[in-house]
This record gives sequence, C-alpha cells and structure tokens, in this order.
Amino acid sequence: QVQLVESGGGLVQPGGSLRLSCEVSGFTLSNYYMSCVRQAPGKGLEWVSSFYGDGTNTVYADSIKGRFTISGDNAKNTVFLQMNSLKSEDTAVYFCVRGSQNRHYTFGSWGRGTQVTVSS
Repeated sequence: QVQLVESGGGLVQPGGSLRLSCEVSGFTLSNYYMSCVRQAPGKGLEWVSSFYGDGTNTVYADSIKGRFTISGDNAKNTVFLQMNSLKSEDTAVYFCVRGSQNRHYTFGSWGRGTQVTVSS
C-alpha cells in the first residue's frame, strides 16, 4: 500500500526557514518522480518542485527557485523540502506527491499535507 506522510510544517517568521519531510512506504523512492504541490488559502493547487527519486532531473517553479531545495534519502525513504527566505506568500498546505516511473509532472498518490504559515 502506497503511503506518503508529510511533517515539519508550522509557523515561521518572514525570512525564516523550515524543512518539510515526506516519509514514503509501499514503493521504492528511487524509481519514481516525486513532487511537492502547495495550496494557499482560497487558491488552487500550485506545483512547487519535482525530481526523480534517484536525485536527478530536479526542477523548480519560478516562484521558489533559489529559495527551496528538494531532495531525497533513499535509505530513509524520505523526501525533503528545505525552504529558506520564506515569504508570506509561501503560506499554504504543502503536499508530497508520487508521480510515474518515467514521466515528469505526473501526480498520482498524494499525502495529506502539512500546513506552513509564514507570518510575523
């Protein structure tokens, strides 16, 4: 059974940092495309970043490029999203998503999300 469980969200001041974690089970992380998608209050889903589970083919949305870093630890079956220089507009629920084994920008199994609030 595929499972994705996010953690690490919380309240942070503008300019601060957070590291989100996504622990996965039921599949081999290194064989799949993984993504982070977020949803701000009252808005639709926004793709944030994707990478192939072996650490290659990493891409970022322009809105977060240079501030966020996505990575994976296959030994721990965990995806990380390091978020630096956070802004109020980064406030959202952040979802971890498993894609396909051979195509970027595919979104299959979703976690329940973790709330990130950037506010002073």
